[in-house]
Amino acid sequence: MSRRVGDGGGGHGGEPAHVVGQEAESARLEAALADAAAGTPAVVVLEGVPGIGKTTLLRRFLARRPALASVQAEGLAWEAGRPGALVRRLGGGLPSEGPVDPGAWGEALAACWRTRAAEDPFAVLIDDAHAADPASLQAVASAVVRVTEARLLVVLAARTGADTPAHPDTRDVLDRLPGRRIRVAPLTPEQTRLLAARAAGIDLPVPVARRLCEHTGGVARYLLEILRDSPPMRWSDWQTRLPAPTSVRQRVETALDAASPPTRALVEAAAVLGNTPILAEAAELGGVADPIAALDEAFAAGLLSPAAGHGLDTLTFPGRFVRGAVHATLAPARRHDLHQSAAAVVRDETERLRHRVEATPLPDAALADELLDLARRKADEGAWAVVAGALIDASRISPSRADREDRLLQAVDALTGAGLLGQAVDALSDVEALPPGARRDAVLAYVAIQRGRRAEATSYLDSAWRSRGTDRATAARVCQRHVLHALADWDGAQLVRWAGRAIEHAEPGSPAAVETRAIVGLGYAAQGEIEEAFTAYRAATRESPAGPQHQRARMGLGWLLLAQDEPEAARRELEYAVAGFRQGGSNRILLWALCWLARTRFALGDWSGALQNVDQARLLLGATDLELLRPLVHWTGAQVHALRGDTEEAARHVELGTAAEHDYVVMTVPALLARAHVAEAASDYDAVVRHLAPLATRTPRGGLDEPGFWAWHDLYANALVVTDRLGEADEFLRPLEELVRRRGHRSAAARLGYVRGRLLGVRGDTAAAEEAFVDARARLEGLPLPYEKARVDFAHGMILRRAGRRRDAAAVLTAARQRFAALGARVYVERCDRELKTGRPGSRLHDNDLDALTEQERTVAGLVAGGMTNKEVAAEMLLSVKTVQFHLTRTYAKLGVRSRSELAAHFPRNIG
Repeated sequence: MSRRVGDGGGGHGGEPAHVVGQEAESARLEAALADAAAGTPAVVVLEGVPGIGKTTLLRRFLARRPALASVQAEGLAWEAGRPGALVRRLGGGLPSEGPVDPGAWGEALAACWRTRAAEDPFAVLIDDAHAADPASLQAVASAVVRVTEARLLVVLAARTGADTPAHPDTRDVLDRLPGRRIRVAPLTPEQTRLLAARAAGIDLPVPVARRLCEHTGGVARYLLEILRDSPPMRWSDWQTRLPAPTSVRQRVETALDAASPPTRALVEAAAVLGNTPILAEAAELGGVADPIAALDEAFAAGLLSPAAGHGLDTLTFPGRFVRGAVHATLAPARRHDLHQSAAAVVRDETERLRHRVEATPLPDAALADELLDLARRKADEGAWAVVAGALIDASRISPSRADREDRLLQAVDALTGAGLLGQAVDALSDVEALPPGARRDAVLAYVAIQRGRRAEATSYLDSAWRSRGTDRATAARVCQRHVLHALADWDGAQLVRWAGRAIEHAEPGSPAAVETRAIVGLGYAAQGEIEEAFTAYRAATRESPAGPQHQRARMGLGWLLLAQDEPEAARRELEYAVAGFRQGGSNRILLWALCWLARTRFALGDWSGALQNVDQARLLLGATDLELLRPLVHWTGAQVHALRGDTEEAARHVELGTAAEHDYVVMTVPALLARAHVAEAASDYDAVVRHLAPLATRTPRGGLDEPGFWAWHDLYANALVVTDRLGEADEFLRPLEELVRRRGHRSAAARLGYVRGRLLGVRGDTAAAEEAFVDARARLEGLPLPYEKARVDFAHGMILRRAGRRRDAAAVLTAARQRFAALGARVYVERCDRELKTGRPGSRLHDNDLDALTEQERTVAGLVAGGMTNKEVAAEMLLSVKTVQFHLTRTYAKLGVRSRSELAAHFPRNIG
């Protein structure tokens, strides 16, 4: 139960009480005003769903700038058909009557705004621009493009969403309007807690805040309505259906009261049937003779609509709350009768049982047993979302307390398996209140693993194993949780050990046995037993030839294939696993599959596809709260954006994908790799070493060194070479080179090979370096790994250029540049261009001082004269900063210059 913490009266620091968040949006508005104040006109389109806080943001902006001169207007839906209605309210001496000429009126507005914004900033603020008449917005757009020099800020706030009423021409003008877009973000769960405390005086527990935030989409208006108008029991109990916001409920009630009896009957029946009811079933349940006419009326009233892509046979509800609001209007007897009748109408067994539960207000042991039977059958298929729903219902209607507790435990276990971790966390307080025991602790460990809480999971697993007793099914389940724990820690030996125990205790064909077999192959792989890994996956796919368990096996096989230099085959398996979700698969496995599909597409050179998978995974991560996979989701995003030169977006992915030192390996490794990739793209090789040192110093490293799974070794060794730690690099490389040789892993050998080539080149052994690069390139021959090939060529070209073989260097660097350009790796394209420019022979100098420079000194001087820092020169030339400074000091002495600026003036740009 939530508690009140104050009277919820005034806001903080003069702000309205309900204002929470919007810091980033406010900062961007202030930045636009700053540009305008500096003389560059700024146009902002402020976008967001209804109730998200666009108007509040504008009011806060004006309240903080009381001296800002402005003109304000609001689009009015009832004036949308009157051309010029809005623009006449903006001033500018426009006529109050007569025809509207958007072009001419735009000129008049522009002249007025130039005058108003000539000396001091002037703001034009248009709220609800989506409701404005098109002619007015066209005049505003015409004015905007005509004002090129003035202290002018124009802000238009517009509603987004499929159900936004707007004239097509209005939407077109808004979409085409030049300027920056600011989308008002929904509230986070933490901001939801703050809003509840400030505006309603309620201290929300974190799980309740998360659930309310999900339910409302983080829209402040809806959150406030639910908190203020609904009793706490309606939204604080995790098993209670959340109410619709008051404004939606009132609108729906008004529309239902105005509807004809057949239309109301159709809408009510559809609400009982579910989110996407079948029209024929809704008509049968509601007793509607003419469903098309009723649907037409319901559509006009905003109560029902045909589902996209389904014609008229499948229905949906406009907006996230309409169905719930309709369902809430049903009187208890009417609701009972409809659900009871629906059980006879629907075809799906799961849906039939759901309707029977909805029509059962009292405990029912027989119905609970039917639900339990359904849960067992669906568990064998791995359809954990269905299992969880059935068990929650069974727990609720079970007569005995022991049965209710037992089924609650099973339900939370199933929710976790389905990747519905938010719902599982909602129920944690109920689970933690149960007496300690192996089954309870195994469930709590399962939740802790998926939340990425390694220490907590370890404690619960130890406790569960100690108290497992003699029940073999319980022991099998505890062992299977240990398997997941070992996978998250990438501990192959422990994974295989616990998998053996799980299979020993589990009944053949049971979920614990089948799921363990779908994972054990990765345990073999983490130990370097690749043939055994593939054998295990062949057996797993045969054992579960279809369904969710098959999805698990195909995901694991895809990961294995990617690690073994078969990215095209990996893509097929992972795409199958992603598609398998639609056949009742798990959110959890879907998220794993999307993460590795992103890595696969990165390897294949499809970076845009990789980012699409990252975006899909980010959305799923937000819906599931599977913190274990957060760093894995953001790793690829950070790397691609860093290589493309989008440092801001890369940094955002790094920040979102952070992990702590003692987190699981599948969290820490991608988090550190993301940081290292971003640092390498910025030529900050000291930072690369710093970020990856925790992996290099880890003892023992075990599966972290297995080739192909976590490609961090070449990044680290290359950074050691560039930062002049040559002895460390050599010592680090030798055992890895031997391991890769034993495994016969081609791409890993190529990655280590190019670093070895760089190391040999820096030490002056050009012949051996050339041999290392040629061997590295040969190992990649025939593999569809364009980025790896480009990296080898780039490193090779740099060493050739350093050795004075400019023509050979140019050929190799040109090939590298072409590959980088095709990938969109702008950072490396620019480096290739600099190398190619540096490698071109300059005109013969006649100045004796310049002739006295060595080749190395000429190169350093040329790069410094071109504007590069010592650190950047060191990164380009594979030297330490100290060595660059040494060459620069000698150059200054030989040329008689005392500063970088003198060097730039004295040193011709075509030298070096």
